[in-house]
Amino acid sequence: MNSLPSKLVGDPVLFGRVGLVIGGDSAEREVSLNGGKAVSRALEQQGVEHRVFDGPLELFEAIRRKEIDRVFNLLHGPGGEDGSLQGALQLMNVPVTGANLASSALTMDKVRSKWVWERNGINTPPFEFFGPQDLDYHRALDKFGLPVFVKPTGLGSSIGISRVSEEGSLEAAVDLARQYGKTVIIESEIRGGEYFAAVLGRNTLPLIRVETPREFYDYEAKYQSDDTCYFCPCGLETEVEAGLRSLSLKAYDMLGVSGWGRVDFLLDESGKPWFLEVNTTPGMTDHSLVPQAAAEIGIGFDELVWRILETSL
Repeated sequence: MNSLPSKLVGDPVLFGRVGLVIGGDSAEREVSLNGGKAVSRALEQQGVEHRVFDGPLELFEAIRRKEIDRVFNLLHGPGGEDGSLQGALQLMNVPVTGANLASSALTMDKVRSKWVWERNGINTPPFEFFGPQDLDYHRALDKFGLPVFVKPTGLGSSIGISRVSEEGSLEAAVDLARQYGKTVIIESEIRGGEYFAAVLGRNTLPLIRVETPREFYDYEAKYQSDDTCYFCPCGLETEVEAGLRSLSLKAYDMLGVSGWGRVDFLLDESGKPWFLEVNTTPGMTDHSLVPQAAAEIGIGFDELVWRILETSL
């Protein structure tokens, strides 16, 4: 579990002309732009012919002109991680890195992905979900007590997420989450360590444990703070980590994900894992977790980008 098979492609020419799509118009635009710069440099340094596109529309035009052979997707959130880009490329018979239409859509929907896990015996924090007309938020407090987490159902990077420890703060947290989608979930807090399992192909990478002085691993802790601490190795015993990596891959497979991704989970005080979500297009900035996990087994950033591109083959 600590090494990967040999690369599939040795000659960059075999990738053809690559369209690297970044940015877009989701709330995660800046994260995507920052990661895209690093990915573009890595492709250039390895001799991969590519063009960078801000959002999918210009990319689609280039594909129609037969100027692009495959796509490296680094769009985060709606429009790039929810199946819409994947579906369009499928219709155009253009291969793309990462998950397909169905699994992308499922993993972006926190409600339905958690239902799949619950149905199949994967622990996920208990939750209530609220559609556009459902305003009875206090039923979640009656069920779970405080604190709780309030989340939009279809966004990443911890955008729009709040930890609510006082009843009077609940409605403001819901209003924030609703800025990013019509449906929100209120989730029971699980106390424990935050862990992340990167998946590349059929291999899980070493787990990363994250500690932050903030209330939780929020947007600032992920991308802006220098006080966030990353532990890789994560500090767990070898057999325990191996079991958690295997279970993470099972959770990943249940949602139909392929190519690459990241599985996020909590480990409570009794050592029980609680799975939060799967990211099908994880971040690739200098604070991002997948590059850190790859580095632990000797895979530098450039090689990681090459291997992600191979998932489009």
